[in-house]
Amino acid sequence: MTAIDPMLRTTKTTCPYCGVGCGVLATPDGSGGAAIAGDPEHPANFGRLCSKGSALGETVGLEGRLLHPMIRCKGTLERVAWSDALDHVAHRLQHIVARDGADAVAFYLSGQLLTEDYYVANKLMKGFIGTANVDTNSRLCMASSVAGHRRAFGADTVPGCYEDLDQADLLVLVGSNAAWCHPILFQRMRRNKEERGARIIVIDPRRTDTASDIDLFLGVKPGTDTALFSGLLVHLADSGALDKDYIEKNTSGFDAALARARSIAGSVTATALATGLSEQDVATFFQMFRDTERTVTLYSQGVNQSAQGTDKVNAILNCHLATGRMGKLGASPFSLTGQPNAMGGREVGGLANQLAAHMMFTPSEIDRVRRFWKAPRIATHEGLKAVQMFEAINRGEIKALWVMGTNPAVSLPDADVVRAAMKKLELFVVSENVLSNDTVDAGVHVLLPALAWGEKSGTVTNSERRISRQRSFLPAPGEARPDWWIMGEVAKRLGFGEGFNYKSAAEIFREHAALSAFENEGNRDFDIGALQDVSDDAYDALVPLQWPAREGQAPCDRFFAKGGFFTPDGKARFIAPEVPALKSETTASRPLRLNTGRIRDQWHTMTRTGLSQRLGAHLPEPFVEIHPDDASKYGVTDDSFARVTTDYGQCILKVVVSDRAQSGTLFAPIHWSEMNTSHGRVGALVQPFNDPFSGQPESKATPASIVPYEYVFRGFVLSRKQLALPAHLWWSRVTVSGGFGYLFADNADLSRWPAWLDPIAGEDFAEYRDFGGGVYRAASFVGDRIETCLFVGPAHDAGDWEVVKSMFAADVVSDEQRRLLLSGKSTEGIASTGPVVCACFGVGRATICDTIAGGAKTAADIGAKLKAGTNCGSCIPELKRLIAQTEVAAAKEANFAGAAS
Repeated sequence: MTAIDPMLRTTKTTCPYCGVGCGVLATPDGSGGAAIAGDPEHPANFGRLCSKGSALGETVGLEGRLLHPMIRCKGTLERVAWSDALDHVAHRLQHIVARDGADAVAFYLSGQLLTEDYYVANKLMKGFIGTANVDTNSRLCMASSVAGHRRAFGADTVPGCYEDLDQADLLVLVGSNAAWCHPILFQRMRRNKEERGARIIVIDPRRTDTASDIDLFLGVKPGTDTALFSGLLVHLADSGALDKDYIEKNTSGFDAALARARSIAGSVTATALATGLSEQDVATFFQMFRDTERTVTLYSQGVNQSAQGTDKVNAILNCHLATGRMGKLGASPFSLTGQPNAMGGREVGGLANQLAAHMMFTPSEIDRVRRFWKAPRIATHEGLKAVQMFEAINRGEIKALWVMGTNPAVSLPDADVVRAAMKKLELFVVSENVLSNDTVDAGVHVLLPALAWGEKSGTVTNSERRISRQRSFLPAPGEARPDWWIMGEVAKRLGFGEGFNYKSAAEIFREHAALSAFENEGNRDFDIGALQDVSDDAYDALVPLQWPAREGQAPCDRFFAKGGFFTPDGKARFIAPEVPALKSETTASRPLRLNTGRIRDQWHTMTRTGLSQRLGAHLPEPFVEIHPDDASKYGVTDDSFARVTTDYGQCILKVVVSDRAQSGTLFAPIHWSEMNTSHGRVGALVQPFNDPFSGQPESKATPASIVPYEYVFRGFVLSRKQLALPAHLWWSRVTVSGGFGYLFADNADLSRWPAWLDPIAGEDFAEYRDFGGGVYRAASFVGDRIETCLFVGPAHDAGDWEVVKSMFAADVVSDEQRRLLLSGKSTEGIASTGPVVCACFGVGRATICDTIAGGAKTAADIGAKLKAGTNCGSCIPELKRLIAQTEVAAAKEANFAGAAS
């Protein structure tokens, strides 16, 4: 725990990771870091934090930070004054717009921007530069939910709230690994199950940790969610489970939607055939949904990241509309948002197909926003969505791009093409916290230092429409500035000073609130007009609150229980989805489908989480998960390496053989980039096909192949500083206590390693050479601690990574430990705790297994002894697996002993 100076003040702020929007208590430690705890008063988390949130204090240092504006000059980025950087950006934008028109420029934003930053970016582009080419990485996350909401409800409205997760009797999770990606909410669901008896159903092609200890798992074939919920709609109609009064009074289009559903999956048998499920499981699901009034259906990336994602969302919404389970206590559809302010971005209009404040590009709404902004060049039509935007850059149609707080060279599909496209830009501006990432290294012309979490101040909105404050608790480093300030200064230089003369985030928020209420007589869902006159002091003290917050009206938690939709006639629309079909087919050369996603302790492209040694300890290497049958078929083995290839790129990944994967599919996480691995950029493999309504890419079903990739040697390096490793090496870098670790595999001659290490090692140096046996180990010391060490050996004999990591972290290494170091084995006082299972408390697998062997029978027993699983709970499924494995091993041993006697 970081020591806390009692003179330093604790600040209430909000976590910068997923859309749960957890409250955080941050206390600076006086040395540039901070102690972090959950805010027990915040209604999103009531004091709990996940592993990522708990480790925030490890990520606020200044190493690798961008602290000054930079401009590329003769191929090299050079530090410049703010005035020079801003003048250059404004001049180049003016020139390109004058020559090629406003649509030749674009902004690409991030769901990690604050609402105030988003608002200024959107206003500048759509109201003053005159183009709607402003999109966001939220397009990759929640765009299909947005489109589904708009088609059904007439607005991007989340009907329910988190309380529904506590009060539901049935929780249906579709395409959501909430146990890892939204663990604080999942623990609320688990408590509901334990305390109220709620039942949980998980629908997912992959048996994730969310599917551990639940009531029903439905392992659907990829892309068949629409068929499953079409079959459910038919079943509800045929079994008399419809809320006919709600349908008649509050909806339209039911007959057409039901007819389409019958053509897709007209019976239990047809649904089973379409989804690959057993008829018994389909019938059980239908009955559970039908008979449970208080049902919440939660959906996330497995639904959204699809070329038919919007249809999937609407197939789910159809079932809730048909039963009237909409905006009622414990009964609603619920979209789980992936980013901390994707909702805030949607509120201000930060997507290319929105204008502002939940208004679109209708003539009346264009005119309303134009008058409010006093906009000289209001955009009159939708702009290019994310994938389309980068395709236009590649074609040379967009000449200038400004990226803020995101890493598209890693996260967008077909990422190699994205990287090549950015190199063609005439003006490439990036506002960032870091000096280097894949996007910055793709040829940025202007690099602008923005404030990071802990330094910036503003608002974010979470999945349940709750607005919370992110507050600064650390001083602004170097010359870093708020994003809204940077854009405002450019706007002034473009001649738009009157519209962008903001002095504070509070001033921007008041304008944002006023626009939401402008000419809004209750016909728009988003309205926070009650806050349009909030004072600076009241803004600073703002407590978390849900919208709508209409001036002069009592707040409401939910929408649509009694209708009141935001369509012209006030009725919801049932949508008839297209017949589900994946965009691309598998072939003899690409026989598998690649599913991509997140892992428990990492976030996006690791720009922040990669700084934490705790978070890197669980899964330190990029991997591909494959079903045992497919592993046998394609000749790959657990803990080996494999080359995964699609029509767009290839990666070399560690192999994890697991029956969690569905036969015929692969799973690989998205997080690794060129900054931290040699061959693990999975975004380069993903096909760029998009949903026709949302523009969201299909990231879950790219046809792929897998073949073994052999390495003779494996090893690791630990160093106090980052290193440039030899060429032609597979490697993955991870932050460790005291420095950096590199896990690698190699096929080159072992003799190259001493030559590589020689200029790095100091005078106090020890080594062990057995080239005939394929072993080389070496370490250099400064004072009483290890400075650098290198272990190389045959595939599974390179030394114990966990033991050597522990010795590296020690401030003092004894003479005996130094003597035994190059054995790579446990030494007295430093035993291997094994790979980390509980990141919140740093508890390793070996420690947990010893506790189980000592009598712990349940996850609660382990928690009582080690604390593992008692914070966010995301490691509980793994604890249960270890208990089960120990019990199986003990039973086998007993059987063997009995047979021997």
